[in-house]
Amino acid sequence: MLSKLKNPEINSPIGGFATFDDCGIHQINDTQSIIQTLDFFTPIVDDPYLFGQIAATNALSDIYAMGGTPIFALNIAAFPSNKLSLNILSEILQGGIDKCNEANISILGGHTIKDDIPKYGLAVTGLINNNDIIKNNTAKENDDIILTKPIGSGIISTAIKKGLVKKEIEKQATSIMNTLNNKAAKIMLKHNANACTDVTGFGLLGHLNEICKGSNLSAIINYKNIPLISDVEKFAKNKIVPGGTKNNFLFLKDDLYFSESIQEYKKLILADAQTSGGLIIACNKSNTKNILLELNQKSSFKSKLIGEFKSKQEYNIYCKR
Repeated sequence: MLSKLKNPEINSPIGGFATFDDCGIHQINDTQSIIQTLDFFTPIVDDPYLFGQIAATNALSDIYAMGGTPIFALNIAAFPSNKLSLNILSEILQGGIDKCNEANISILGGHTIKDDIPKYGLAVTGLINNNDIIKNNTAKENDDIILTKPIGSGIISTAIKKGLVKKEIEKQATSIMNTLNNKAAKIMLKHNANACTDVTGFGLLGHLNEICKGSNLSAIINYKNIPLISDVEKFAKNKIVPGGTKNNFLFLKDDLYFSESIQEYKKLILADAQTSGGLIIACNKSNTKNILLELNQKSSFKSKLIGEFKSKQEYNIYCKR
């Protein structure tokens, strides 16, 4: 659809939306660019304040995925003020404010409309040095693939709605969604990562596929090395899987090859639509050990080496046991 749009890129030789990067990039001088992103969605948790925090975390993630530094944000919200108390909207907005304070930026304003279903998110503006931009189409052959957060939040959120999730598992999932990717971004910049993207609505496979297509490479990943939120496999086996996850898999299946031992429910886990997931980092093998060591020293979640990039083959992604 986007390929049909006529959108001349003015003063932005580094990239625009045609490259499917996580942010729009606008070069402002020889050394710096502005990067911008916008993301908002409907509630995925019942707590309004926590929803605001997660939505803000998710929006900020695109800036971090490209190696940038957020400098300010604007609210974007929709709210049924004729049906729900405005106190709920205040809690949502406060969650966003507090998360942005954690990221050391201010929310300078925004826009709210009346709608039947609540929605909230941010438009975030960041700065980046032109030599430090990390794109999602610059992975190199033989690069290792690192994942910085467990996956499965879409499946867990569906199970929560059905009342099937233990409180400690729900707390684990919301903590993952509510954790900024700022520390991981600084570490990958320090160790010269070649490419990066964050894992959100297209799932691990969808976002990894974007790197493969953009870099003209194939990825070989190992299911046993993928970090998962607790009980995700149990729920997926019992077919508690959101529609978005199933759609992701159907959209991607022609680009995927699985070992015979990979059951159907595992394939869906890998395609699970995430909210505010971790980073997929492509790095030279000589840097992998130091990146993993530092990530795991400074994060609450264990980052894992999940595979590597190889020269382009018949399929974009190969998944082994």
